[in-house]
Amino acid sequence: MENKSNTISPSNPNQKLQPTRFSVNGPIIVGAGPSGLAVAASLRLHSVPFLIVEKSDDIASLWRHHTYDRLCLHLPKPFCHLPHLPFPPHFPTYPSKNHFLSYLLSYAHLFSLRPLFRHAVTDARFDPALSAWRVTTSHSAAELVSRWLVVATGENAEPVVPEFRGLEAFSGEKTTTKTKTKQKVVHSAEYKTGEHYRGKKVLVVGCGNSGMEVCLDLCDHGATPFMSVRSGVHVLPREMFGMSTYGLAMKLLKWLPLRLVDRFLLIVSKRMLGDTEKYGLKRPKMGPLELKNTTGKTPVLDMGTLAYIKSGRIKIVPEVESLTCSGAKLVDGREMEFDSMIFATGYKSNVPSWLKGSDFFSEDGKLKVPFPNGWQGENGLYCVGFTGKGLLGASADAVNIARDIADKWRNQQRTKVS
Repeated sequence: MENKSNTISPSNPNQKLQPTRFSVNGPIIVGAGPSGLAVAASLRLHSVPFLIVEKSDDIASLWRHHTYDRLCLHLPKPFCHLPHLPFPPHFPTYPSKNHFLSYLLSYAHLFSLRPLFRHAVTDARFDPALSAWRVTTSHSAAELVSRWLVVATGENAEPVVPEFRGLEAFSGEKTTTKTKTKQKVVHSAEYKTGEHYRGKKVLVVGCGNSGMEVCLDLCDHGATPFMSVRSGVHVLPREMFGMSTYGLAMKLLKWLPLRLVDRFLLIVSKRMLGDTEKYGLKRPKMGPLELKNTTGKTPVLDMGTLAYIKSGRIKIVPEVESLTCSGAKLVDGREMEFDSMIFATGYKSNVPSWLKGSDFFSEDGKLKVPFPNGWQGENGLYCVGFTGKGLLGASADAVNIARDIADKWRNQQRTKVS
């Protein structure tokens, strides 16, 4: 297939590529975020070579460049570390963004993970004639070929921006922390701090964890946030009875059916937080755990936002119908003026734009196979970080993927020798 001189050495992944075909002795891992690093580290422990390709110029680019400054992990650290390396004991129970980035850098160093940076995959497809995956990137005319392909770009590769009527007309302004230039509307991926919103009326579209925390941060910096809520949302306390709500739920699920655990969580939440529907946060009919398993919609773990909502410092408004030159028209007919808008409307996968000829993903970039079997496709295709189970689920998938590839890789090596 290829001359051995055209084989990429995992020990020097940033070697110059010529416009030709390179055979990778081991899997190609697309993405150097937590999921990709977890697979690579697990493969390292199996002594299986690999190549990580990453579109940015550093690991964990989403965490580094597209998260707000006050971000902390929503779950305690025992549920969030990657395989084979717990968080340091001195880290807080809920590590900050900077703690997590420091941990990822240490993780990459410990397992000698050196991705091929600035190589965005533009096309990946299985070639039956070669019995291998052919991968091309934006950086080079070279084609990478491997028997195995691991998709680790995750569910949060690109921001989801709603297409409101009148978006172009809105003339509100904000100053970005990066460019110091005025822009009309931003996604929460660009939001860093509320420092530049002091004294401003800000419409935050979205009531998930990001929307709630952006509103909280805006309040702390002297802004007046209005949160647009389109559908029901479960708000739960971050901790119950001295332990994390998530940890408590996981323990209860070992003994009780899911719907009974949901009932328990909602009863305790109402006693601790009050009736959230009184403040415009209607709860869905389905319980929080069942809703997460069925639709992937994550409940909000309250970080202090609800107290500001109760006090009126954060105001709840209904869904946005359209934008105007000075604000927004809501579905209840009201028109309101705002200085700035922030879309906390989530992210989506970009896998369908470059993974060709595979029906493992739907058109919107979601796995068709549910957890816990969504990590393995056909023809040597693997996926990590797409099950909606967070870092814990990605870590479990990474270990399974590495074990499966290691078995196949060793069989291949034995076949070559014989």
